Amino acid sequence: MFRTSDIVLIAVMVSAAALTYKTKREAEEQLAAVHKIQAQIRYEEDTIDLLKADWSLLTQPSRLQKLAEIYKSQLELEPVSARQIVGLDDLPAKPLTIEDLSSQRLGGMADNSGKGPLGDKDPVVTGGIVQ
Repeated sequence: MFRTSDIVLIAVMVSAAALTYKTKREAEEQLAAVHKIQAQIRYEEDTIDLLKADWSLLTQPSRLQKLAEIYKSQLELEPVSARQIVGLDDLPAKPLTIEDLSSQRLGGMADNSGKGPLGDKDPVVTGGIVQ
């Protein structure tokens, strides 16, 4: 009936068909993944375009001028002057400590040793708080 070569040939043909079907299925899955990524890219590009359009609308000079006039008239706001802005050169070099402040305000008479005028037995009073 069947020769051995016929059986081997049928087995090769069946395995080739199975391999072809598997390769086709994997290619379709990868193509679907590519389409999904392309759709996501289009969605993100549309979102970016929409945000750019919103940004250009919100930053129109005429709109900003109109808002400035509305805020100035309704809220009685004034524009910022150059004197209100402090430069880096005007800031102190280091933060002031309590000792610096007390010696400046009291003419150096403040004693920050932690003792009262009568020694260790007196509580130290700072700003109305007994320590």
